[in-house]
Parts: sequence; structure tokens; C-alpha cells
Amino acid sequence: MTHTGGASSGLAKTYLAFKRDQDETGAILSYSGFVSEAILFALGETLRRRVEQEESDSNRTKRLFSVFVEQVQNIIRYSSEKLPQRDPDDGMLGSGLVSVGKDGQNFFIVCANTLERSRKEALRERLTRLSALDKDELRTVYREKLREPPEEGSLGASLGLIEIARRSSRPIEFDFVDIDDQRSFFCLKVHV
Repeated sequence: MTHTGGASSGLAKTYLAFKRDQDETGAILSYSGFVSEAILFALGETLRRRVEQEESDSNRTKRLFSVFVEQVQNIIRYSSEKLPQRDPDDGMLGSGLVSVGKDGQNFFIVCANTLERSRKEALRERLTRLSALDKDELRTVYREKLREPPEEGSLGASLGLIEIARRSSRPIEFDFVDIDDQRSFFCLKVHV
């Protein structure tokens, strides 16, 4: 065994435990850190190649990829942890985590990031409403939203969460944990 640098008691054990936790959840791709559109593209390409190895349903693969892209874009846009990129035209980097895996016969996508606590209750209400709707009701809400202007504070067309809910094979799951007086940690899980 080659050893370089100083001894790090427990380093390998810590990361082995992390790897085993990921394996136990069924994760096939995990990323934690700052995300840009370029990183989203690279992760998406890796995910596409991995899923094509075991998934023969091209429609399901498209739904999975669509939800993945939408969720990672939400991290880029709405994470309260931001860093500017070198080129201002490239926008900001948002920090969060994404994990894609297989849970039985379904794929899942989990994304999480910090957000301003002031946004938590409105997001909780919106997600609660969306998770209670069936596919026909989601389609109706989507069509109505297409005719409306984007919501205040939205960095897109306000359709992302509706699209995610429409493509999900089960009701979306979500949770929040308050970090401090200013921030909450938000997590969204979608099955495809």
C-alpha cells in the first residue's frame, strides 16, 4: 500500500461509510458542491450514458433526464449559496447536491440546497398543492400557468415544479430543515 503525506486517522473509513450510504440508497450518480450550466451538462451526459445501459424505455429516460435538468437548474437559480463565475455572462454558481439512483423499478432524483427562510413557506405551500394533484389536474395547472406572467422572484417561467410533478411517477416528496434564522435546507425527491 502506498502512503503519501501525513497519517489521517479515519479518512478511508469516513469515505467508505459515505460510499456505502450512497450504495444503500441505490445512488448511481451523486454530486455535492457548486453547480454551473457546464457542470449540469457534464453530469447530464454521464447520467444519460449510465441510464442507457439498463433502461430500454426511451420515454422514461427522457422524463428522468428532464426532471434531473430542471432540479439542477433550480439549484443554480435558487440556492442561497452563490458564487460568481469568472465570466459575468456565465451567471452565478449555486451550491447544492444531487443524487440519482434506482429504488426498485423506479429511478429517483434527489436535489437539495439552502434557501432563504423567507421563501420556505411559499415553496412548501406550492409543493403541497402540486403533490396532491393527479396527472389531469397537473396538466390543467400547467396550461393555466402558460397563460400567466412568471411569478414574482421567479428566474424562469414558473413552470419548473409543475413539470417535475407532471413527470413524476409518484407524488413528489419534499422536506425542510432550518439551519439558522436566515436559511433553511430544502430537499426534493422525485420518482420516475
